[in-house]
Amino acid sequence: MLSITSQYLSRHRRLAADHPDTLLPVTGAQRRFMLVRSLDPSGRPDVVPMFFAFPSGTIDPERLRSAAHRLAARHTALRSRPEIVRGTPLLRVPDPGAPNDPDTPDATLTRPAPTPGEQPADTLRRALAAWEPQGPPMRLFLVPDVQRDEDVLAVALDHAVCDGRSLARIVDELGAAYGEDATDPHAAAAETTAELAAYRDAVLRQLAAEERAETPEAAAYWAQRLRSVHTHAPAPLPARLPHGAHPTGAAQARLPAHDGGVSFPELLDACRSAARELYGPDRAVPLGYPWGGRPAEAEPVVGCFLNTLVFPADTGRGPGSEATADAWWDDLDRADVPFDAVVTAARAAGGGWSGGLDGLLTVDDDSRRPPLVLAGVEGREVHVDGRPVRGPFAVSVTQGAELRLRMVWDRAVLDDETAHRAFAALTHALRPRGLPAT
Repeated sequence: MLSITSQYLSRHRRLAADHPDTLLPVTGAQRRFMLVRSLDPSGRPDVVPMFFAFPSGTIDPERLRSAAHRLAARHTALRSRPEIVRGTPLLRVPDPGAPNDPDTPDATLTRPAPTPGEQPADTLRRALAAWEPQGPPMRLFLVPDVQRDEDVLAVALDHAVCDGRSLARIVDELGAAYGEDATDPHAAAAETTAELAAYRDAVLRQLAAEERAETPEAAAYWAQRLRSVHTHAPAPLPARLPHGAHPTGAAQARLPAHDGGVSFPELLDACRSAARELYGPDRAVPLGYPWGGRPAEAEPVVGCFLNTLVFPADTGRGPGSEATADAWWDDLDRADVPFDAVVTAARAAGGGWSGGLDGLLTVDDDSRRPPLVLAGVEGREVHVDGRPVRGPFAVSVTQGAELRLRMVWDRAVLDDETAHRAFAALTHALRPRGLPAT
């Protein structure tokens, strides 16, 4: 029987036979995001925003709009549109030789006007919530913060076209493009064509790796690994939310950096401690985390190449267990099996897991996150809380000179008091030994 990836590639070849340069396949990671989007009643994608504060008057909006347009026009993923063709997720790429259609721009910059008394964070939340599904995958929003004498810039992307490595490149190239004068259109067209070839090559290499990974042995491994997993988060209850409250709660903490950093198994154990507070002891809670990178020999193209792996967190097990590290390393040996194939294997084996995730963990290294610099001015990265989260709770960890922890939760699913207890358990598990609680 053909694997899911083999079937997908076969369908793509049939559908794109007459359009090889305009209908590209998508990676397993992109496929997951596109299918989730298709199941959303509003068709809204998962959106990844970055927020930067600049001194008022620093940013020239027209120069920034031009820079964003040139950046997006260069990268295949940013100038294309995800599309479901006869049930098959694909990426529709405009002809690089065709003139730009003003009705389908590669990127947009808008300046949403605040309503009376509205704070900049509220304005940005409102603008992001009004994301039009059919628009470009990269959009910029510029909002004044009169009280701080700053302008806050949001650079937001459809998650189906970006991962952590892409975000770093986009920030770096957006700043570089802002500092450029008008470029030679012929040179830009040649660069766009080269990026298209590199992007197609990278995606096909990724799919080849996924196809090789989908073996009967790998399917049996994941079926056994997830045999006891069930989703435990309760169904969303809009009545939980007080009138006018933000849909998402948030908590954050800064801890001294550990010598050598915190290992990924330690982070998984800390999330296990949080899950115990949220869902109770003696549960097998499915936690998702992104993992992966560009295939060997592929160019560092902008796109989404991070698979979502599932870690069955046993909330009855104490933290610090070597079993976590051993199991995690075994999981990584099968990390190229795409998420939908893992779900299919678990279901085929009669498990009770439907594919839902009770929590998400993402990890960043701040040395790999370049600042956004516009005309020599470095933007200060800020957070805007209260935005919807695709899941009951999500933990983000940034390692560097200190350990920065953030946890957000869906307040229609989890109450604030329980979520704060879970965050306290998370931070306690990651506090360096000998450091008293604060």
